[in-house]
Amino acid sequence: MRIMKLVLVIACCLIFTGCTGIKNIQDITYIVAIGMDYDVKKKEYTAYIQGLNFANVAKTEGGRPVEPIPTFVASATGETLNLAVSKLYKKSEPPLFFGHVKTLVLSQQLIEHKAKEVIKEVGRNRSLRPTLRVVTTEENIQKVFNTKALFDYPAVYTVIFKKDGSDLAEDEIRPTTLMRFLRDYYEPMGAAKLPLVKIDKNSWKTEKNFPILFFNGYTVFQHKKFIKVLPFNDAVYINWLLENRVALDRKVLDNGKLVAAVRLTTPKMKIKYEKGAASPKFSIELFAHADLLEKIEDIPMKKLKNLIESDIRKNLETLYKKGVDDQIDVLNAGEKWYRAHPKQYQQLKKSKNFYLDKKSLSKVTVKVQVFHYNAYKYDLRGNGDF
Repeated sequence: MRIMKLVLVIACCLIFTGCTGIKNIQDITYIVAIGMDYDVKKKEYTAYIQGLNFANVAKTEGGRPVEPIPTFVASATGETLNLAVSKLYKKSEPPLFFGHVKTLVLSQQLIEHKAKEVIKEVGRNRSLRPTLRVVTTEENIQKVFNTKALFDYPAVYTVIFKKDGSDLAEDEIRPTTLMRFLRDYYEPMGAAKLPLVKIDKNSWKTEKNFPILFFNGYTVFQHKKFIKVLPFNDAVYINWLLENRVALDRKVLDNGKLVAAVRLTTPKMKIKYEKGAASPKFSIELFAHADLLEKIEDIPMKKLKNLIESDIRKNLETLYKKGVDDQIDVLNAGEKWYRAHPKQYQQLKKSKNFYLDKKSLSKVTVKVQVFHYNAYKYDLRGNGDF
């Protein structure tokens, strides 16, 4: 009996000893986002960190916070990013904890001048999770971190913390994880893209304008080199083509006249490569679903489908040609080609020319099926309305 009591005492001591190093949740400053900027003239980096306050994270039963709580953002400069961040440790109480960092924000200035160095350093940093979201911005990072979500929800509810869910996002650019970006970045063919976050100050208002964050384009890389920023319309269309979980609301024009509005969903794009070619030569077959949102003018179903298909074909060809002009493989046509043609790829590597030209894409075939008519009556034989 005495032996059993002794064992229980020793076990309790071991349990309590193991818990003595655990800190309370309010005794740690949880960093949820890191920002990085670069000053070309001073040749120094600026690191920003965004701290989490647990008092205002959970949504309350009433649907909004009881009272607004400020966002805490710290910054420091240094010759390297690590040196800049290290300056913040001694100036932060409660102590900093980086185990819950969710987002990395890179300034466009840094992308244009130090992209290779920073991406290489970020990729080897074991303290950053591969599921970390990565975005770029032309805005001041301090202002980005200080921008709250609607109804005074804290910054963790803004778009830079958005999860890549399985639901169909309409006219929206999907978030990108560090793992996915690095995978595309180091591919010998194909483009790598990062969402560009922007502050909108005019759409929402209370007593005054209420700024919000949104994705406004793509920062694009090819061959591990920054190329350009794609504007929103091009970026969201590419996103729709390559991501089957994105929807697009589009106008249907007949000789410049608006006749209908449709929602395009679930595209399936198939690239067929020409056999024996020394570089990627291919045709594209694309199938998409469409929902009729609004019918402005009476138009037969057959003509409506033809107009939608023509618009998709025109946009796809235009995006491809603009990409070739900028030496960007916007459709990632080369990514699968080099895997299936290793010998041709080794020969192609010796050339300094871009591996695509405007004649590389020989044909685009588009087929659209209208699934929902939004209570509009149509004769599916193509004879117009009932």
